Amino acid sequence: MIGKLLDVPRRTLAAVSALLVLAGVIMLTAMADSTMQPLPASAPATEFSAERALRHLERFATRPRPIGSEAGGQARDYLAGRLRAAGLDVRIQRAVGANTSAGLASFGQVHNIVATRPGTDPTGTVVIAAHYDSAAMGPGASDDAAAVAAMLETVRALGGTALRNDLVFLMTDGEEDGVLGAEAFVREHPLGRKGGVLLNWEARGVSGPSLMFETSRDNAGLVATFARTVPHPRGDSMMAELYRLLPNNTDFTPLTKAGFAGLNFAYIQESSRYHTADDSLAFLDRGSLQHHGTNMLALARDLGGADLPALTADHDVTFFRLFGGLVTYPNGLVWPLAGLALAAVAGLALLARFHGVAGPGRIAAGAVSAVVPLVLAAALAQGLWELLVAVRPDYNGMGGLLHRPEAYRAAVVVLAGLAVLGWYLTLRRRVGPAALAIGGLAWPALLGAVCAQVAPGASYMFTLPALLCALGGLAVLLLRRTSARLKAVASVAVVTWGAVVSAALLPALARVAFDGMGLALGGVSALVMALFALTVLPIVELLLPERRHHAVTPAAAVLAVVLVAAGLAVDRFDAANPRRTHLAYVMDADTKVAGWVSADLDPSSWTRRYVSGHDTRSLPPGYARGTLWTGDAPAVQATGPKVTILSRSGDTYRLRVTAGQGARSITLRTERPITEATAKTGGTRAVTVPVTGSRVNTWPGEVRFRGLPASGAEITLRVPGAKGFRLTAISETDGLTAVPGFVPRPAGLIAATREDGDLLAITRTYAL
Repeated sequence: MIGKLLDVPRRTLAAVSALLVLAGVIMLTAMADSTMQPLPASAPATEFSAERALRHLERFATRPRPIGSEAGGQARDYLAGRLRAAGLDVRIQRAVGANTSAGLASFGQVHNIVATRPGTDPTGTVVIAAHYDSAAMGPGASDDAAAVAAMLETVRALGGTALRNDLVFLMTDGEEDGVLGAEAFVREHPLGRKGGVLLNWEARGVSGPSLMFETSRDNAGLVATFARTVPHPRGDSMMAELYRLLPNNTDFTPLTKAGFAGLNFAYIQESSRYHTADDSLAFLDRGSLQHHGTNMLALARDLGGADLPALTADHDVTFFRLFGGLVTYPNGLVWPLAGLALAAVAGLALLARFHGVAGPGRIAAGAVSAVVPLVLAAALAQGLWELLVAVRPDYNGMGGLLHRPEAYRAAVVVLAGLAVLGWYLTLRRRVGPAALAIGGLAWPALLGAVCAQVAPGASYMFTLPALLCALGGLAVLLLRRTSARLKAVASVAVVTWGAVVSAALLPALARVAFDGMGLALGGVSALVMALFALTVLPIVELLLPERRHHAVTPAAAVLAVVLVAAGLAVDRFDAANPRRTHLAYVMDADTKVAGWVSADLDPSSWTRRYVSGHDTRSLPPGYARGTLWTGDAPAVQATGPKVTILSRSGDTYRLRVTAGQGARSITLRTERPITEATAKTGGTRAVTVPVTGSRVNTWPGEVRFRGLPASGAEITLRVPGAKGFRLTAISETDGLTAVPGFVPRPAGLIAATREDGDLLAITRTYAL
């Protein structure tokens, strides 16, 4: 747009200067979003110390703690003991938690730790929550032991300080198996039905800043408290809006559905270690632990003394970090700002026509054609992922969350830039640089308006870059009548100024998308970076005069290839960054026929010791799920599951199920769909859940009971229209060491995250 205003040497210098400014903004934004320095055990007693919290982790977070496990029980005893020693009223809630999804009913006997610190004159209750169970594959030092240890250190730091409101420290059980503990808490516990303010703490990686990534509805009062109280606030309403749209959940979900107003926190970097044996103390970032705890302590003190009803609001707010500070404004401003962005882009188009810089037809062509680089950028990123999976099938089992993804991420950014450059340089002569730049701004402005309607807290991410870049373009056109020297300097300055907010927001969003979703959904980050590239097209025009552009796109393509090759060279599996492999043992208790199964696409040499083909005919009915590798295995001594029909009434079957000696859980699979399931254990209330849909790649109905006591459980199934059907019961014991001849994984291999891995599965099939 402003390329003709400067001679070649000046324009090149101006473009380089502008790009350096934007690069500096991107780097400073990344640095400002870092985590905290951990404090030593010698820190003042009133402060949170990661080193002091780490001492608790060393006591209970060194081995897996799945629901119903011995390690889980030992952790519960330690945590409850520490809370009692601190003077809190501690109760253990034993109940059956429940959850449901397509074709599946999940149950579990949970033991929630509920510790209360009474207030002096309560206006309500503040619940600080985290889960003390872990995935079966790893010790869960980050997910979620770090938050639990932070709770103990927070209790210590609060000491005997009098606080107005009741504080409840809720350590839930069974979160990993479907937020079972939180569900039981809100359904059966008086404090769960009472409501209040909730602060929930999670992790989906082993490092990074503690992000406030989710809020309840009408969050204005709580976000204001967060912004005012927390010394290092991280997070934004874009994440909160996106998380509301995703199927993911944490304990925050059932608690807020039950009426709690709250904030949800997590750190998400280095997520390749999530739910694996590497979620351990060795990889836990102490700065992330410090950030979690510092925020927790600050909010506990503030909310503990607040007038909680005064925090009630009737609206959400938009919030985000910009240049190191947290910006907030009510969502009532979202549509006005989105309208201003659209008006500014439209005004820029009108002024460009008035000055003869670009006509409406060409601007429209620029806007319509700009969809091409956006789609192409996303397609190239997804194509890159498919290529990587083809070269390294093990990447598929990691869900795109790789150990050393930096070179691949850079390649995605280059591919996004290549898509925009290819479009821009192809159409620049025919359509004109000004028309393409103005047309390109229409997309972030349009996305801002769409978000204003469907996800208001996300609108700023597109509205503000479009608005400020459009204002910069308007300023450039208004400067056309000034002196040539002033015009040259001022034009570059205002264009750069307009792009600064874009540089502060959009690359940061792409980085968070990389951290949270990985390369398997790299198209999201590529799309965001392509939008960023559209906002800086005037600077691109300065840097790439027409006679010099011919080598640019080939150079970008070569750079992308080099980065991919570098990624393949650098991101190799080793002892510190292991490969995942899935293996399970299954035996029919009646026939004593046993086999190994693996869901790996390309099994490792260690896995191939046990599997050699794809013949699943010897597996029990309803067991196989998806494409499996199989191999013969020796039989083991195991009692296996037992299912007894207690009664039948029409299409409803009441069963008594036990898993057998040493087994922690049981799974029931039915060859007919289930529409309702009920479960109870001795001394607990029965809980019933509806079941809709069917399971895929296996029998259509499934019931899981995790943490099954030795005495078993009573399970009632409703199977409409079935005069009779087969049911396969699968008892599940953690670990494979009981199998004769089993050799543990060597260094460089860890168990995959598939939930049926590293299990000793003993089955029986019944005709009901």
